Amino acid sequence: MFSSEIITATLTLILALYFVSFLLYIVRVVKGPTLPDRVLALDSLGYDLAAFMIILSIYLNSPMIAVCALSLALWIFALDIYVAKYLEAKEMGA
Repeated sequence: MFSSEIITATLTLILALYFVSFLLYIVRVVKGPTLPDRVLALDSLGYDLAAFMIILSIYLNSPMIAVCALSLALWIFALDIYVAKYLEAKEMGA
């Protein structure tokens, strides 16, 4: 019983820290000085959201959320490749 309370308190603390990081990422996306800074902040926000969903699935004991987090991480990876190719082509003048 005691270990369950420790795990619940730890997961609650971790979820609160993720909310703070989400706010900081959103500020960086809005106020980023350059486009690569904004892209990096959006990328980090997406991966942190996937990790947040994994922790939330552990907290709520719902494995379906973990499956959604995995698909979100794959979509973020595909978006990374697309944005990198776009920025590289733009930089090369194509």
